[in-house]
Amino acid sequence: MISILLMLQTQGRITAKELAEKLEVSERTIYRDMEVLSGSGIPVFADRGKNGGWSLMDGYQTDLTGLKESEIRALFAPVSPQLLDDLGLTRTSEDARNKIIASLPAAYRKNAKDIWSRIHIDTSSWRGTKEKISSFEVLKNAIWENVTLEIIYQRADGQRNRYIVQPLGLVAKGSIWYFIAAKENGDIRNYRASRIQSAVPGEDTFERPDDFDIAAYWKSSKQAFIKALPTYEVRVKVSEEVLSRLSFSNHFVRIIEAESSDNEGWKSVKLAFDTKDEAKRYILGFADQISIIKPEELHFEILKLAEAAVAHYKV
Repeated sequence: MISILLMLQTQGRITAKELAEKLEVSERTIYRDMEVLSGSGIPVFADRGKNGGWSLMDGYQTDLTGLKESEIRALFAPVSPQLLDDLGLTRTSEDARNKIIASLPAAYRKNAKDIWSRIHIDTSSWRGTKEKISSFEVLKNAIWENVTLEIIYQRADGQRNRYIVQPLGLVAKGSIWYFIAAKENGDIRNYRASRIQSAVPGEDTFERPDDFDIAAYWKSSKQAFIKALPTYEVRVKVSEEVLSRLSFSNHFVRIIEAESSDNEGWKSVKLAFDTKDEAKRYILGFADQISIIKPEELHFEILKLAEAAVAHYKV
């Protein structure tokens, strides 16, 4: 649509066929885009007849040729190549990006290209591990075609359940994909895509809710999930050399508060874990560099865990 506006502004009247050929889309797509532009307040109109075509109202100028530097950066900020590859849009994204650059005035093209030489977004893990999603192509097609799916979903506890769902979208959290769908009773749920064992399209289609905003839904869902997470808090004393390592641990430990160091170089810190078991194993891993203040019973439980480890390795 940005390209359409720039072409109309620089070339005047142009037919839907010409626009479709230049942008390599169907004429139906051009008509749909024109409806969107018109609905958003852009004064585009069509002249019928042999010499007809689409044009902008006389005197109308878009703000696109007056793009600020910060607006160019926002418009052309790169996206994750890993996620584009998952969606099968890597080549399409590159082609679209190049077409938009070609449509910009020459003065702005270098600024747009500079974004990609200065910023790169990598959502993959350091070791390159990637979740396998056996039914990803089916999920992607279903969210565009508005067809119901019968899925077999394996929960975190290993139990498998069968659901008939109405696909609403996909969300990437880091490098992990979540499938958003409505159940038969209308409840909207998140499914980790890698846990969908199978997905079979049904014969029924459905009407997608007009008011469903996947970004707003995900934000609300994420907040509810975080709020419902269990929390187990522990007050400990840690040596200063260990304190910096706590923030870079691979475990789900959070520093709630930290006091100043005492005369012996120990700092009182409140830590939060998801579970008691996680707290015990984490603290034990630091041996004599962390001491329990409270809860007191955790001291004895860690001692038992350490004694069991010693007995095991003595054998």
